[in-house]
Amino acid sequence: MGIEVVIAWTRSAAAWLADRGGRQGSRLTVLNSAGLPPAERVRQPNRPRSFDPSRIADLEYRAWVGYYLRKWPQVLAALAGLVREGFGMNWYRTLYGAWLLLRASQLWAPIPGNDPDGARACLRRFYALVRLSYGEPASPAKAAALEVDWWRVHRQARYPTAPRGAGDELVESVTRLYCYLYNEPEAQIRHAAIHRAHAMDLSDRWVAEGCRPDSPLLAQEHAALVRCYAALLAAVHH
Repeated sequence: MGIEVVIAWTRSAAAWLADRGGRQGSRLTVLNSAGLPPAERVRQPNRPRSFDPSRIADLEYRAWVGYYLRKWPQVLAALAGLVREGFGMNWYRTLYGAWLLLRASQLWAPIPGNDPDGARACLRRFYALVRLSYGEPASPAKAAALEVDWWRVHRQARYPTAPRGAGDELVESVTRLYCYLYNEPEAQIRHAAIHRAHAMDLSDRWVAEGCRPDSPLLAQEHAALVRCYAALLAAVHH
C-alpha cells in the first residue's frame, strides 16, 4: 500500500470522525442524590504529563525503525499510536497530528535536499493542535524550532567517541525541548535527555551496520527509550 493511499485514508477517516463527534453533542452534567454536581475529584496531571513509558517507548521505537527503513505506513501507524497514547486527543486530532508528524519526518529525511522549513511548518501545526487541547506549549513555533534543532544536531553529531552526558550538544538540545514543553528545570529533565540521546546512538549504529532485523542493537535501543520515558515521567508527573 503506497503512502498516498495511506494519507488519503487518514484524511477520510479524520473527516468522518470529526463529523461523528460533532453530531454527538455535549454530555449532560451528572448530579448526585442531592441534586448537586458530584464532589470534585483529586486533581490529576494532564495527559502529556501522565503516560505509560513502556507503551510510548515501544511506539516510538517502531516509528524510528520504520523511518530508517522508509516504511512510511509503519511510521504513520506508530505515530498515530504515539499521539493517541501520549496526548489522549480525540481520533480526529490524533489522525491529523500523526499525519503532520509523518510529513515533518518525510520532509526532513532526504540527505541531501531535505526541507527544514517545511518540517518546522508541519511541527508548528502539530504543536498548535496540542495547545488547542491543553493550552500549551505557549508558542507552537518555538516548540517546532526546538524539535527541528535536535534533529539537526543529531544529524551532525552522530557516532560519538565518548558517552554522552551533561554538556553534550545533542543531550542539551533535547533538554531544551523538554524544558520548554513541560516547563521544568533542566536538572530535572536532563536524565531523560541522556537516555534519549543514547537510544539515538544505538539506532545510528544499527543503521550503519545495515539495519539487520536480528541485530541485538534493536533491543538495546528499545530499552534506552523505555528508560528515557520512565525518567521523563518521573520528572513531569505532578
